[in-house]
Amino acid sequence: MLNYTIYENSTTDQWVTFVHGAGGSSSIWFKQIRDFKKEFNLLLVDLRGHGASKAETHNNERYTFSFLAHDILEVLDAVKIKKSHFVGISLGTILVRQLAEEHPNRVQSMVLGGAILKLNFRSQVLIKLGDFFKYVLPYLILYRFFAFVIMPKKNHRQSRTLFVNEAKKMQQKEFLKWFKLTAEVNSLLKYFRETEVPIETLYIMGEQDYMFLPSVVNVVKNHSKSAKLIVIAQSGHVVNVEQAVLFNASVLSFLGNLK
Repeated sequence: MLNYTIYENSTTDQWVTFVHGAGGSSSIWFKQIRDFKKEFNLLLVDLRGHGASKAETHNNERYTFSFLAHDILEVLDAVKIKKSHFVGISLGTILVRQLAEEHPNRVQSMVLGGAILKLNFRSQVLIKLGDFFKYVLPYLILYRFFAFVIMPKKNHRQSRTLFVNEAKKMQQKEFLKWFKLTAEVNSLLKYFRETEVPIETLYIMGEQDYMFLPSVVNVVKNHSKSAKLIVIAQSGHVVNVEQAVLFNASVLSFLGNLK
């Protein structure tokens, strides 16, 4: 089972589950814990092969988004959480959305930060380059390159450094398993863009998240029944780190209105 951390709040039965992105760990939520634990019970997970979670698979076992989302569900069952709000960042938003598709009764609401809903031309070129070099270069060189392309500005440096430092804990084989998920991501994201789930959803994006923000803007227009969008100035992809005060206030306001 995944490694997880709990912060309990005896004044409420409401839970918020945090899901990090590829290469990160639950430590990327360090700027959220203090504010959120005042109002909610918190569950932070380390995804398979990340942080303190082991891979626990055979070498030839192929990852899918459904398979990885089930890991999160297993933790919910172990902790006896019947329903939770979910906060995801980057690739973690895909896993949250996958969980909402397969187990909507367990998802109270979704907060999707730095959401990935479509791979633009630049991101597709990035993936093809990674696919070409993945067996030639050490994964950390590729990861540093990806991080810089996605988060290129000076004010993104903290996010880049945080994710690269966490990625150092991964193994080469584990990185390749996660990278192979890109083979199925286009069709899955197309389905997500076309299908609106009846779950209250907040997209919270940095205005400098040039690779992923445009597609989110379009999706929110089409999913107007359940989806809202907040764009935070002077922030890139990892909005919960770069603009933590605004992120926390915006998300807590959204969740507070759902109580």
